[in-house]
Amino acid sequence: MYEGAVQDLIDELGRLPGVGPKSAQRIAFHVLAADPADVRRLVDALTEVKARVRFCAVCGNVAQEEQCRICRDPRRQASVICVVEEPKDVVAIERTREFRGRYHVLGGAINPIAGVGPDDLRIKDLMTRLADGTVTEVILATDPNVEGEATATYLARLLVPMGLTVSRLASGLPVGGDLEYADEVTLGRAFEGRRRINA
Repeated sequence: MYEGAVQDLIDELGRLPGVGPKSAQRIAFHVLAADPADVRRLVDALTEVKARVRFCAVCGNVAQEEQCRICRDPRRQASVICVVEEPKDVVAIERTREFRGRYHVLGGAINPIAGVGPDDLRIKDLMTRLADGTVTEVILATDPNVEGEATATYLARLLVPMGLTVSRLASGLPVGGDLEYADEVTLGRAFEGRRRINA
């Protein structure tokens, strides 16, 4: 639609996740109208993140050193590992300030339709981490969707025979939600995970 460099920029922006053609066009024209110093900062940030950021050698979280800050922290419980799909899930759990253990990032979820099997994830790395007997509990915090459930089920079948305490994050009704809008699976999970109230 546009000439050379503008169309190239729109095409590249359109390849980003969650950015459709209209959004890519809007961002491209914002960049064109932006101050050159702002554009330079964006370019520098992109270049620096590719040059300096890597994945933690232990857990797979994003890190600027060999290990991420969580794996380096001696105050974290080494006996409990929370298994998540992506580094962004670590951030979500950390915001709660409820978990004081360590993490293992799988790098995705089992999804046969997309051609992602167990061997494409960091499951072997997890098994290696568990081999020395330090870890006694594994919390499966994969997404509550078909792929996340398949991954959690697969991991549970591997981990339970090892004598570990294996648990899954509870799921159910969101705070502020209405029962009438909850789907059957969510409502069913809410019933399974119900808690006794002590007066």
